[in-house]
This record gives sequence, C-alpha cells and structure tokens, in this order.
Amino acid sequence: MSAVEDRLAELGLTLPDVVPPLAAYQPAVQSGLYVYTAGQLPLVKGKLLVTGKVGAEVPPEQAKELAGVCALNALAAVKSVVGDLDRIARVVKVVGFVASATDFTGQPGVVNGASELLGEVLGDKGVHARSAVGVAVLPLDAPVEVEIQVELVP
Repeated sequence: MSAVEDRLAELGLTLPDVVPPLAAYQPAVQSGLYVYTAGQLPLVKGKLLVTGKVGAEVPPEQAKELAGVCALNALAAVKSVVGDLDRIARVVKVVGFVASATDFTGQPGVVNGASELLGEVLGDKGVHARSAVGVAVLPLDAPVEVEIQVELVP
C-alpha cells in the first residue's frame, strides 16, 4: 500500500473503486506529468448519496461532506491512471460545481470539503488553486461535483 493510502486508512477512509463513466468520457487521463479527472459526483458504491440543490433540499454542511466524497472519488480516478498515489507531486487545481438554490452564495464553503480532504490526505502536496462555481443543475441532480488536476513526480 502507498503512503497516501496509509494516510487514508489513518483517517478512516478507503479509496473506492473508480466510478464508471456516465457518458462518453474517461474518469481520468494523463498528459505528460499531469492527470486530469472528469467531474466526480458524490457516489458511494455506484449510488448517489443525496440529490437536490444546496441551500434548499441539501444543507451546506452536508454538501461540504459530499464534496469530500467527490475528492476521494477523484483520487481513485487518478490512481486508476497512474497506479500509485505516491506519484502525486501536488494537486494543481480543484474545480467544484455546486447545484445551488437561487439565493445560495456559499459555494466556496461547500467546495472546502474537497480542499480540506485533499489537504488532510496529501499534506502540502494537497495545496491547490481552486474555483467554486454555482450552477443550476448537475448530472443525476447531484448537489456537488468536483474535478482535480494533479502533477506527477517526474
């Protein structure tokens, strides 16, 4: 097991199986020293944990936890391409999409769930640039979706 997976275990987390694509795309692709993931939903064992808009049906605190699930799924997608998460030199960018009620403006706080998980798991390698975007709807009526870009050790 890799040091990253050991750290996940210390946190009581298990790297999930890669979520199969919902359409015509790959969960992650490598280009040179970079891996780009597709948007990851908060799926656990193939099931969406909750649906709805953040700030309406889904409380922001729950959405933040779901963003962490998305980040864990993104790490699984990275591993599916590179084989070993210890090859991650750093997380470069995180993009979080939050299906938001019309008056909800707390998207950055929701996407913190992904950022905080990556920091806990990867330490300084998890520090990244980020965007948190409010959207009208996401696939399967998911409340949050996260994609990451990582740089690999040469």
